[in-house]
Amino acid sequence: MTHRTHLGIYLNDHLAASAATVAVLRRAARVHRGTELGPPLASLALEVTQDCESLLRVMTDLDLPVRRRRTVLGRLAEKAGRFKLNGRVLSRSPLSDVVELEAVRLGVEGKACAWRSLEALAGTEQRIDVVRLQELLRRAERQIQVLEALRVERAAQVFATDGANVGGGPRSSSS
Repeated sequence: MTHRTHLGIYLNDHLAASAATVAVLRRAARVHRGTELGPPLASLALEVTQDCESLLRVMTDLDLPVRRRRTVLGRLAEKAGRFKLNGRVLSRSPLSDVVELEAVRLGVEGKACAWRSLEALAGTEQRIDVVRLQELLRRAERQIQVLEALRVERAAQVFATDGANVGGGPRSSSS
């Protein structure tokens, strides 16, 4: 395999992960429409969609083929991820929010790694727009901060031990 083949596989994998991340964010934004979580999730969904488009432009600039099958597989993996054990059989659990926010954060962390890898390649590849990559990296780092704040806040609500019954499950008595 050539370095171009490796780069193509790498970027297609990131494109697939980004598509899955967008799907999770859009669904979460719909679920939380009208709540505090709704607007930041909707904003992140839009930004990550734009980041996917930026990745597609980079791939086009580098003459790398887009493997749509990988994107489809990423979306299927996202759908399969919905069938995790979350303490409820038929309904959405508050735990789902925490797990999804963690998964999305990991996706954005991966995207930041891809931007850094491309930035490192820019020294030998003139078709890479370093200034744009730096903007994308700063945006990814901000997205990570937003996601972490949302995740920590939601985890504190879901795992509250003060008897507030935030998670919707039965209260346990410590006495």
